[in-house]
Amino acid sequence: MLHAVIMAGGSGTRFWPASRAVRPKQLLELADGQTMIQATAGRLEGLTPTENTLIVTNKRLVDPIREQLPNLPASSVLGEPCKRDTAPCVGVAAACVAKHDPDATMVVMPADHLISDTEKFQQAIKCAERLVDAKPDRLVTFGIKPTYAAESFGYIERDGKVADDVPFASFQVKQFREKPKADVAQQYLDSGDFYWNSGIFVWRASTILSQLEKYEPQMFQHIAAIGSAIGKSNFTEVFESEFAAIEGKSIDFAVMEHATEVLTVEAPFDWDDVGSWQALSRLRGVDGDANTIATDKHIGIKTKGTIVRGEDGHLIATIGLKDCLVVHTPDATLVANKNDEESVREVVRILQENGWDEYL
Repeated sequence: MLHAVIMAGGSGTRFWPASRAVRPKQLLELADGQTMIQATAGRLEGLTPTENTLIVTNKRLVDPIREQLPNLPASSVLGEPCKRDTAPCVGVAAACVAKHDPDATMVVMPADHLISDTEKFQQAIKCAERLVDAKPDRLVTFGIKPTYAAESFGYIERDGKVADDVPFASFQVKQFREKPKADVAQQYLDSGDFYWNSGIFVWRASTILSQLEKYEPQMFQHIAAIGSAIGKSNFTEVFESEFAAIEGKSIDFAVMEHATEVLTVEAPFDWDDVGSWQALSRLRGVDGDANTIATDKHIGIKTKGTIVRGEDGHLIATIGLKDCLVVHTPDATLVANKNDEESVREVVRILQENGWDEYL
């Protein structure tokens, strides 16, 4: 049976000051009247039973996520004691799923992506599930056909087409590529053989566990210990101690770049990873001056190409701004060149160094 795992532990520092430690970007409403985690969970309705959804997050976000998703059983939200990247997250989730359903197939996805066509998304997941059913040792990911030479995404280089009778083009993966320089990204785009790496996966729980055991034996020992404690009175204690002992690593580095039976399905759905405030322009559109205004009260004079987000009821007036970013919250305001968003992380770092935790 199909199970869904939503990875929801990110901090979303590039969305400061709206994104905070207790309310990171996956818990923010950026479009369509829903938070991103609500939209992600809603995308699974009809695809898999509610009780087959597991959300893995930071332990301080367990209660806020349960509040946003009241239809999920409380046990469906698992809080990690510390940050250890995606491979340990996937491994523990697979151990939990396999404990209840040894033959389970898992779809694994981040909580902070936006996908506009739920029907096509579900069709794509079912396509990947068919590929896994045909050959259970397969690891399937989804490639997004690039529309521009993006430097901020990882890439998947495709190889030969898969012969299986499935509704969407599917290929063997030749290689995963890290975020490229501009000229290399353009080469990828021009070749037609590269996809953006969506970070969405489908595989058997037992298969990903065996792959972690093969390529990350030390990590797997800790995951196995956690799995053995599931359902026991000392689970929390074992989980916290064993998980903290793991050396963090992404699932791409840990497994995907080494495994041999890796496929990619060309995604038929629109996808946005919502990596920074500039995503608002893609999500909400722009006005005649190329501005994106995400607040109910704004006066713009000689303002062009600017993103403005504020709290409803708070007036923001901008004069003579071009290609800027203005984000207002009750206790902090960000004004920046919208093309220098990486420096927002530097602001967060300085806040941490200064001990200004009330703004984090």
